[in-house]
Amino acid sequence: MRHVFSLGSAGAALFACILFVACAAGVAADEAPRENAPTEVVPLNRAFAHNDYYHARPLFDALDRGFMHVETDLFRIGDELLVAHSQREIEADRTLQSLYLDPLLARVRENDGRVYPGESRPFWLMIDFKTVGHETWPLVHEVLAEYAEMLTVVRDGELEPGPVRVVISGSRPIELMRQERVLYAGVDGRISDLQSNAPPELMPWISDNWYVHFHWTGEGEMPEEEREKLSRIVEQVHAAGRRLRFWATPERPALWRVLLEHDVDMLNTDRLEMLQQFLLEAEEQPTP
Repeated sequence: MRHVFSLGSAGAALFACILFVACAAGVAADEAPRENAPTEVVPLNRAFAHNDYYHARPLFDALDRGFMHVETDLFRIGDELLVAHSQREIEADRTLQSLYLDPLLARVRENDGRVYPGESRPFWLMIDFKTVGHETWPLVHEVLAEYAEMLTVVRDGELEPGPVRVVISGSRPIELMRQERVLYAGVDGRISDLQSNAPPELMPWISDNWYVHFHWTGEGEMPEEEREKLSRIVEQVHAAGRRLRFWATPERPALWRVLLEHDVDMLNTDRLEMLQQFLLEAEEQPTP
């Protein structure tokens, strides 16, 4: 037996009134400014997203916060380039193309040849090879060639700037890359490479482990001898036409502030929002 519930005329009127008030409140709430409403993204030329693929939305979480550098780890498994930190984390659908190259190409096409609208500086994608470099590079080179329209290319030693610049780290196939007549990526150097004869077109930046060179963790004052050492490293890197990043830096604004004071080009983080806010409040200035 079917039961029908009736409000009656008085009940119907009361229900209509409640519904109207609720709808009006909803419209008012939608029209009112929200504290957490998204604002225009400010590109942050020092912001580097370490192990970017661990975020809920790889690449896009960093882009939404204005990061100009992201890092992904890479395994070559047969003819696939798969994004993961370790072999046990590999998933067949998490490819370099699907997580990074395809979204970046779509964005460049949508934004008149830029990753961020109106931003003339390149967006950097660092690819950390977890499999042997000389075995991984040939497939990466072949795949990158398919995205040449958005990439910075080195052709016969001459740099042709593009909106996206790729850098290879990890198991670095430096000699193989040096031999390419057309090169779609640079190589990530180390401080020990500062005396290298590799041109900046091949080795555009230097990365190294903070704790190999420094003991300061961002608590208290940085020892003067460490400040002087940092200044010397920055000066040497910039004199060679390269950019500088340290990994394994403690996630502390005090340490980031010192890196800014010494003109370190990239600040490494796993905490995107924290670094974004720090750089915005520090009125981060563009770097070359």
